[in-house]
Amino acid sequence: QVQLVESGGGLVQAGGSLRLSCAASGGTFSSWTMGWFRQTPGKEREFVAVISRSGGSTYFLDSVKGRFTISRDNAKNTVYLQMNRLKPEDTAVYYCAADVHATVTSLRNQYEHWGQGTQVTVSS
Repeated sequence: QVQLVESGGGLVQAGGSLRLSCAASGGTFSSWTMGWFRQTPGKEREFVAVISRSGGSTYFLDSVKGRFTISRDNAKNTVYLQMNRLKPEDTAVYYCAADVHATVTSLRNQYEHWGQGTQVTVSS
């Protein structure tokens, strides 16, 4: 049974940084595409970033390009989202997700497994 557990969220001032982690278990992590999504109340969950199995391909939501990076450590079954120069509009619950078919995609419905989410709050 695949399990994804996010950590690293919290409260930070605008301009600050946070690093989110997502630890995976119950499957072959190195064969999955991993994504990060976020959601605010009343809005749909939106794509933030994706990383391919090897880490060689990454893609980002336009509004986070140049501020966020995504990386993975397949030996530790963990994917990271480094968030720099945070803005109040980045406030959301952040979710990691796994696509076991390794499609590098921003489409939410392509991801089969989801974590429980971690809250990120950026104060102005």
